[in-house]
Amino acid sequence: MTALAEPDLRGEKTRVRRFTPADITDAYVGWLNDSVATRFSNQRFLSHDRASSERYVASFEGSPSYFLSVRRLDDDRAIGTMTAYFKPEHGTVDMGIMIGDREIWGGGFGQDAWNTVLRWLLARPDVRKVTAGALACNRGMVRLMERSGMTLEAVRRAQEIVEGKPEDIIHYSRFAR
Repeated sequence: MTALAEPDLRGEKTRVRRFTPADITDAYVGWLNDSVATRFSNQRFLSHDRASSERYVASFEGSPSYFLSVRRLDDDRAIGTMTAYFKPEHGTVDMGIMIGDREIWGGGFGQDAWNTVLRWLLARPDVRKVTAGALACNRGMVRLMERSGMTLEAVRRAQEIVEGKPEDIIHYSRFAR
C-alpha cells in the first residue's frame, strides 16, 4: 500500500488535506485540551502543548498513514483533524476524526469530511477494508459511522470508563468491494 503524497480532498462543506507543522496553532492545541471536545477520547487523560503536537505530526513522516486537517470549504478555516492508519500488509485502514471547533458542531461538517475521506480510501486499489471504532455512548460518532454505510462488526463490552461508568467500545467497518 503506497500512500499518496498529498491528499487534497473536497466534499460539499469541507476540504481535507495533510496536517502540517504550520497547522499547530493555539486553537488546535486548545481543542486537544478541551474537556468537552475530548470527552469520549483518551486524549482527555493527556495534557498537550506545541511540543507534544509537533512530535505527533512527526510520527507520521515516512509512514503509510495520514494525519489530516479538516477545514471549512468556504473559508479554509481549520475545524478538526482526521487520521487514517494504514496496514499495508492487510489492505486495511482505521479512520478517526475529531471536530475540535465546537462552534460548528451539528452542522454536518464532520459527516462531510468523514464521507469524503472514506470514499477516497475505498476507491484506492490497495484498500480492501476501512474500520473505525468509538465508545457506544458517543452517539454522534456512532451515527456518523452508520450514516457513512459502515456496519457494526464487534463490541468490546464495558471496555473503558467514562465519567465513572463502564462503556462499550464498538467497531464498524466497510469493505471496498
